[in-house]
This record gives sequence, C-alpha cells and structure tokens, in this order.
Amino acid sequence: MIKETVKEAETRMKGALQNLEDSLATIRTGRASPALVEKLPIDYYGAPTPLMQLASISVPEPRTLMIRPFDASSLKTIERAIIASDLGLTPNNDGRVIRLNLPPLTEERRRDLVKIVHSRLEECRVSIRNVRRDLLKDLREFEHEKMISEDDLKRGEEELQKLTDKMIAQTEEIGERKEKEILEV
Repeated sequence: MIKETVKEAETRMKGALQNLEDSLATIRTGRASPALVEKLPIDYYGAPTPLMQLASISVPEPRTLMIRPFDASSLKTIERAIIASDLGLTPNNDGRVIRLNLPPLTEERRRDLVKIVHSRLEECRVSIRNVRRDLLKDLREFEHEKMISEDDLKRGEEELQKLTDKMIAQTEEIGERKEKEILEV
C-alpha cells in the first residue's frame, strides 16, 4: 500500500520536473536552440499545430535559427505566429526559409529571464509539495480506515518526505543550470 503510494508520488513529481524542463527550454539563452520555437503553436488550417510538425528547425550559426517549412504555403502563417509570440524576434523570410537572428541579450534582459526562471522553479516546487500533501492525506486515510498501522504511516511519511526533498533538490539543480546558461556572456 505504501510502496504504491510512494511510486505514484514519484511519477507525479517527475511529471512536474519534466514540465519544468519543457517550460525552461522555451526561455532563450545566449545561443540559438530549436527548443526555443519547436512547440510554438501555428494555426495550420484552423488547428493549432506545434512548429516542429510543420517545419525542420536547424541552427546554422550560434545565434541563428533556420526554419524550413515542409509545406511552402505555411511560410506566411509561421512568420505571423513568430511575430505574435512573446519571443521578441523578427523573422527574415526569403520565400523558402525563415531565419531568426538572436540578438545578444542585454544585462537587464538576462536579469528578467532569471526572474522568470525563478518563478517557474517556485511553481514546480509548489506542485511537488502539492503531490506530497495529497498523498500524505491518502496515507492518513489508510491509517484511519485501519488499512495500515501507525508505524506504516510514519514510515510512509518519512519515505514521502525523502522523495520530496530529492525532487526539490533536482529542481534546484535544473534552475542553477538554466540560470548559468542565461548569465553566460
């Protein structure tokens, strides 16, 4: 009973970490990365479609992204979506491919990005703690319904706390890595 609960907690907490990594990948650093735009929703024939399904994205130079649509007719739509996004990038369209030049980040912009990273880290920590809270409640219910003993409850609470601490530590590592990337000149 306790093992299943801890397993469920681990699965849900890893989901929160994965979500964090995905959201941090969209924050730009000093160098170009396809992750910056690959999940950008493009209105393709009325359906929002991630850019990575409509085009190949490459990095020909450290500060340049090249987007080559599979369907040439979607070029304008992709260009409009990039302009409308919060990336703050101006696409250069030559009729076949779109080039995105990433200007060097200013010190002020780096600080703003670090603040965004910190807020996303806090969201992740909160969701990890929410998983812990939900499953602690489940364990206490099991004990209340005499499905597990009081000792089992204590053991389960300790295991859940150890898991929570481990996941929060991983969150911090991910955050420090991203912060270092952003502040790297």
